[in-house]
Amino acid sequence: MTVTLGSRADLTLEAARRVAWGGEPVALGDAAKLKIAQARQDFLTLIAREDIVIYGVNTGYGHQAKRRLTPAERTEQAKAPTHHRAASWGDPLPQRVLRGIVLARLANVIEGHAALSPHVADAVVAMLGGESLPPVPARGQGGAGEILSLSYLFLPLSQTVELAEKDLLSLINGSPAASALVTDAALAARARLELVADVFALAAEAFNAPLGHFAAELETLWNNPHDAWALDALRRRIGGGHGGERRPYQAPVSIRIMPRILGEAHRAMAAAETIAAQSLAAVSDNPVVFPAGERLGPDEVVSTGGYHNAQAPAAMDALTAADANLAVLCSRVASKLQDGPVSLLPPFLGYPEGRDYLGCLAMAMVGYEEEIRMLAQPTLLPGSESGGFAQDDVASPVFLAWTKQEKAGELLELSLASLAPVALRAFDVTGRPVPEALRPLAAQIRQHFPDDGEVTAMGQRCASLAAGFRARVYSA
Repeated sequence: MTVTLGSRADLTLEAARRVAWGGEPVALGDAAKLKIAQARQDFLTLIAREDIVIYGVNTGYGHQAKRRLTPAERTEQAKAPTHHRAASWGDPLPQRVLRGIVLARLANVIEGHAALSPHVADAVVAMLGGESLPPVPARGQGGAGEILSLSYLFLPLSQTVELAEKDLLSLINGSPAASALVTDAALAARARLELVADVFALAAEAFNAPLGHFAAELETLWNNPHDAWALDALRRRIGGGHGGERRPYQAPVSIRIMPRILGEAHRAMAAAETIAAQSLAAVSDNPVVFPAGERLGPDEVVSTGGYHNAQAPAAMDALTAADANLAVLCSRVASKLQDGPVSLLPPFLGYPEGRDYLGCLAMAMVGYEEEIRMLAQPTLLPGSESGGFAQDDVASPVFLAWTKQEKAGELLELSLASLAPVALRAFDVTGRPVPEALRPLAAQIRQHFPDDGEVTAMGQRCASLAAGFRARVYSA
């Protein structure tokens, strides 16, 4: 189906999921087309005035901002290519993220704040029609805004579509990349939390933990909606348990605090969703045009810092930190399940009685959690002199924050794929039934850990299961 945009209010998380992850095309509604056309006409009238200064339109860019352009120079600058700004290189962003950036780019456009030429707006929309988008590096993004990345993304368009005053600036300025990156992180975090809840519930029931650890009464006592979500999520998956005798005393800390750690991850995810929703519909252009009826002061156009989204990196840092804590629980619970005196289960879950040894999985998981721990450092403002150009003195850290949370999510999936077979083994050696809600997960684990006696590197099996988990997280 086609996602139709009539106003900024239509740029929602659901629209982003459909367009960026689902590959659905986009169309501009009639109201948006009228606003774009009217705003462009008003802008052309505005720049004909001799008393107004508009950065990058009738002035130069960057350190040339103090230089006033003649009408001829203004036209020449508008048509100049942007290949020299596509200066970074390295690992490319996924296509889903690039589609998200193009979608977020329209926030400045559909209500006239970019004053973009209508035919250029149509060309931007056409980029979401299904063709692969130009590769954009995730690395080397140390600019004051997002010009390096957006120049890559919109370079082919700028070479094939006629551009007039401000058109190029409206394509490569602002912060649509930040909006798309935090949106991508938030969408993945929600899906990944459901996966974590599945594996944690499987592990808790495999341990035969007292059901009271996840009691409904705790929701009121703990007094926050995120812990309540986690308690409910674990209870729904475990249900009434296996129906037999439960562990007579409390489980280790790593199991008792599962709802708290999972709840904190849910809080981080909810905050990222809020920031993503705000960012997707936000006008971040520089300079930004105030269409008629919106102006509160004398200025029709103002230069802003909207291209620097400071909330997006902080939200993604919180997701990375949450992943680090979740990974710690994965390795601790995997170890406790195999420690017979603690788990009250057969030592090493039946090894060596014709079963593979699973103890080394916890060792691998320590490596994953430590790597996430290194990623879970604050993403602070980097200094940027951009080659000595005096205006561009602070860089945007948003790409760094996204890269860290993307890697942390992958490492958490590897940790979950290492814990899951340990938990399932506990069911096998005790003969307890897997809760009904978790049977699809158990079936998925068995596909990668069949009891067929074949000698296969344990890590290869975990990697295969982790790939299945990743496909689930990023399913449209």
